[in-house]
Amino acid sequence: MHTASDESPRGILHPKTGEKKFVLSRFQPSADIGFFVQRYWIVKWDLRGEAPYRQTVLTHPNVNLVFEPGLTRIYGVASATSSHLLQDRGWVLGLKFKPGGFYPFLNKPVSGLTDSSASFREVFGMDSGALEKEIFAQDEIEAALGRVEAFLGDRLPAPDDNVSFVSDIVGLIRNDRTIVKVDDAVRQTGVHKRTLQRLFDRYVGVSPKWVIRRYRLHEAAEQMHHGTVPDWSQLSLALGYYDQSHFIRDFRSIVGPSPEQYVRKQHPG
Repeated sequence: MHTASDESPRGILHPKTGEKKFVLSRFQPSADIGFFVQRYWIVKWDLRGEAPYRQTVLTHPNVNLVFEPGLTRIYGVASATSSHLLQDRGWVLGLKFKPGGFYPFLNKPVSGLTDSSASFREVFGMDSGALEKEIFAQDEIEAALGRVEAFLGDRLPAPDDNVSFVSDIVGLIRNDRTIVKVDDAVRQTGVHKRTLQRLFDRYVGVSPKWVIRRYRLHEAAEQMHHGTVPDWSQLSLALGYYDQSHFIRDFRSIVGPSPEQYVRKQHPG
C-alpha cells in the first residue's frame, strides 16, 4: 500500500493559480525502491473549455522519470526552471529520484543529463510504450503505482553507499539554513571541497553551490507565497548573497520577474 507524502511541496511557482488548474498527489515508494526513489507524484488536470495552462517549477536537485502517453522521458536537473503545458484533460505519473539515486541506473555522471533528458530506451534498453499502456489503463492510482514498482523492482541496481551519503548531504543543505556557502557544507560534513564537488557532479548532476543557492531561493519563494514581504536586504544576506542587487539579479535570471514583481503577482492589490 502506498501512503501519501505529507511533505509540503516547494518550487511550484504561482501555486495559488496552479491549484485551480491541476491536482498534485504524492506517494511514498516501497522500502527497496525507496533507497533510490524519493517519491512518486501524479498530476491530474481537466481544462476542457479553458485555455491551456503552463506551470513553471523552480527545480530541485533530482532526476525525474515522467510517464506520459507517447512522451515518457527521464529528465535531468534543470539549472533554471522547468515547465509543462497542461491542456484539455489528462494526467502524468512521475518518479522523483533521490539526489544521487539515479546514478546506479545511469552508471555515468548524472551531470550529463543536466538541462537535458534521455529516452526510456537509453536507460532501460526498451521502449516505454507497453508499460505506458499498462499504467494509463489502470482505473486506480494504486494499481498504476504497483505496475511501476513491479517494473523497477525487477531492474533495481545494487545498492550504492554513495547514494545515501550524497542524499543525506543534500538533505542537510536543504534543512540547515545556516549553510549558505560550500565552505559551510564542508565544515558540517567534514568532506573535502573537491571530493564534495566530484560526488555532486557524478551523483546529483549539479554543484554543491547550485544546491545551496537553489534551496535558499526555495525559501525566499515560500515566504513570498505566504504573503510575507521580507526585508530584501536582510533576506539577501540570509541567503548568502553579498548584497541585495546580486540576489535580485539571480532571482530574475532564474524566475523572470524581480522579487517585488513576483510578490505583487502573487498578492495583487
